[in-house]
Amino acid sequence: MNDNDPSHDGERGLARAVAVQPEPAERETAKPRSAAPGQAQPNAARPKSLTGALRSRLAQPEVRQTLLKSGFVAALFVVGGLLVWLLTSLLAGATMQAANRPGAAAADPAPAPAAASPRPSLPLASVSPLDFRVGDCLKDFDPDTSKSTVVACTTDHSAQLVSVTHYADGDAYPGREAMKTRARETCQDAPLTAKSNDYNLNYRLAYPSTASWAKGDRRVDCYVTASGNILKASLLP
Repeated sequence: MNDNDPSHDGERGLARAVAVQPEPAERETAKPRSAAPGQAQPNAARPKSLTGALRSRLAQPEVRQTLLKSGFVAALFVVGGLLVWLLTSLLAGATMQAANRPGAAAADPAPAPAAASPRPSLPLASVSPLDFRVGDCLKDFDPDTSKSTVVACTTDHSAQLVSVTHYADGDAYPGREAMKTRARETCQDAPLTAKSNDYNLNYRLAYPSTASWAKGDRRVDCYVTASGNILKASLLP
């Protein structure tokens, strides 16, 4: 199918982990062997006070090292827990802010091409291009005229409107080239049937002029056309 860009230009209308090695089991303190009954124990140490025993125990290098490592591991757990709490709080706050932001809703998708809308009664004469519906078949179609005749697609016709898309009402005028690109994309989205292979067809693009845009025209149309009224079926499913 040819992309026919007519000379009239198509305008319509005027983190690392720390491995903590397990500590070796404490050596069992050797206990003095009990002497025979009635025999005095040599070098028997005098009983120590509880406070003195603790100080002596803490003074041993192995005990100090174990306590230091245990304290280091405990500090790691505390710091790790604080980091997890902080990250969780930050994420929760960000989620709530995003949910309350006015623009958090999903963006509206681009308007989809309009679906075919058959006429209740045909033929219809003197129909304006802005009143054409997707699926309309047109007899003696002339893109330069302001009116056309819509006929049943089972009768002879020379064109069919196969796809329409719209710009939003609040959009600024995008310019001719942007609208031509939009019109071609509209044509590419048109789901033509296999019957279109039976004809030598052209694409015909139609989009608003600056004057038509100023009057509220936001339509971008795609027609398929043939030379003469030789089409005898709808080219849309």
